[in-house]
Amino acid sequence: MLIAADRCWIDGALVPDLAVEVVAGRVSALRPLGSDRPDQRVALLMPGCTDLQVNGGGGVLFNADPTPHGIQVIAAAHHRLGTAQILPTVITDAPEVMEAAADAVIAAFGQPGIAGIHIEGPHIAVARRGTHDPRFIRPLDARTMVVLRRLRAAGIPVLLTLAPELAEPALLREAAALGVVLSAGHTTATADQARAGMAAGVTMFTHLFNAMPQMTSREPGIIAAAILSEGWCGLIADGVHVSAEMLRVAMQARPRTDRCFLVSDAMPTVGGPDRFTLYGMDIHVQNGALVNSQGSLAGAHIDMLESMRRLIAMTDLSLERAIAMATDLPRQAMGLPRLALASGVRIRDLLALDDSLNMLRLPD
Repeated sequence: MLIAADRCWIDGALVPDLAVEVVAGRVSALRPLGSDRPDQRVALLMPGCTDLQVNGGGGVLFNADPTPHGIQVIAAAHHRLGTAQILPTVITDAPEVMEAAADAVIAAFGQPGIAGIHIEGPHIAVARRGTHDPRFIRPLDARTMVVLRRLRAAGIPVLLTLAPELAEPALLREAAALGVVLSAGHTTATADQARAGMAAGVTMFTHLFNAMPQMTSREPGIIAAAILSEGWCGLIADGVHVSAEMLRVAMQARPRTDRCFLVSDAMPTVGGPDRFTLYGMDIHVQNGALVNSQGSLAGAHIDMLESMRRLIAMTDLSLERAIAMATDLPRQAMGLPRLALASGVRIRDLLALDDSLNMLRLPD
């Protein structure tokens, strides 16, 4: 089979007018099309997206089904929507739920689509908990450190979201030394506390702007510290969590423009039914947003490809930067190897798009 692509995403750049030869479901060669007649023509061919914050999908919430099967259902739902790899994300819950989630990822690691685990909470600030259940919030402790050591001993990439101002610096340094990627989120940290967290090993900021104190003229807080740092910042681009103006501020004011990436913060409604249960509460889609019975946001109803489209529409960002924010940059933030469009790659892990960035089906 021969696929002609107007543009291919290769090594961080858009390369025009290539042909991709496919044999037995895998890329066998990339070359100029020449005079050959392709079996299929696409506007854009790229590796699938990588999403570092996936709470659920396909009707499954990871907290409610912290098993290898639950992970597989979630990953498959996102794969159908253009995301090649995810970090299944377990949010604040009983310690046994975190431990079960870790066991599940260890068992499922190596299967298609599973890049590691994101533990979001329970070591967060109650005042900025969002939809996280306050009953389970606690400081970073020895029990979580055991989980982190077990995951890293198994070679699992780990992202841990916490409030740095509430964690003992020695534990932050120990976790960072294990290779855990520490991200500040659901936090009340001041700018000084954020910088202290970075000095102790924090390298990332979870869903920037959300679940954080907002910037003011005399209290810049963690948001300003994050934007002005060289740390990695995740952004939700659903048009609900962050306005277009603030997305522009976050990206344009940074000392390095390649330190922002997209996350979905997806819940079970992505690729699934329009409602689910979290902590015994009904969560449902309302005007494109996920809300609880009080009308508060509870995760996001969006996938990575739609995030990329909305980011471009809201900010006029170049296609190249938007693709990088959905593919290469989240992987760099986690120290993961780039997903390449190269010989040997499975065709099912590539993303073919038309001129409007809508998915096109590629034969297996």
